[in-house]
Amino acid sequence: MHATASSASPAAASPPPAPSVWRAPALSARWWPVFLRNFLVWRKLALPSLVGNIAEPLMWLVAFGYGMGALVGQVQVGGQGVPYILFLASGSICMSAMNAASFEALYSACSRMHVQKTWDGIMNAPVSLDDVVLAEMLWAAFKALFTVTAILGVMLALGISHSPRLLMAWPVLLFVGIMFSSIALIFNALAKGYDFFTYFFTLVLTPMMFLSGVFFPREQLPPVVRVISDWLPLTNAVELVRPLFMDRWPEHALRHGLVLVVTTVVAFWVALALTRKRFKA
Repeated sequence: MHATASSASPAAASPPPAPSVWRAPALSARWWPVFLRNFLVWRKLALPSLVGNIAEPLMWLVAFGYGMGALVGQVQVGGQGVPYILFLASGSICMSAMNAASFEALYSACSRMHVQKTWDGIMNAPVSLDDVVLAEMLWAAFKALFTVTAILGVMLALGISHSPRLLMAWPVLLFVGIMFSSIALIFNALAKGYDFFTYFFTLVLTPMMFLSGVFFPREQLPPVVRVISDWLPLTNAVELVRPLFMDRWPEHALRHGLVLVVTTVVAFWVALALTRKRFKA
């Protein structure tokens, strides 16, 4: 009896194994106060933020749309001639959603996580790391939607498109923001400082901009590159949004939508796992 008790005591004293960082997300409604906190801080700088976010895409639109558009004239999309300014506008608004969401989920999220230690302060309250990451992802997507809504308003004012189907582009662009903020949070979890983000913008976002049909039709790409381009997240976003600008419904909408959904789920799960590893949660 005594020997049995003594032999069982080491096993009883051993600590339980640490939960895997790849476990399923444990999400709750507690992400909302974190999101609201970010909104209240940003509200004081909303106007400068808006100007900064829409200035660059509008310069791209004016310089290339009206400048190069005067030389190019029309481009062929699905066998139909489309003014270059319309072609560029429908692609650049997806690019703007990508850039705005990525910037917020990288630089701003890194400041709150690594520099200001805001996340540590939040987690002293009954808010889990999973909810903080979810709130950051949704906040970056909101910033992207805010940006593209302003840009879309300018495009409507310029008369680039008056298609009523543009209303359907709005939820698509929101999801584009969610997808790219999830991707950017992966790099945020890996980064030791701001300099690391240069690799993401240079090696990931910039090639995607030129391979996804934003500035020119993808039919011009070599066949091998075209196959790779078919599966890029930005390509599938553009393929959903561009026809709406042209007052048409997108072809293969289910396929493009599935690519966005799968990319978002996988990216968020990876970002959450890497963030848990960094916080040892």
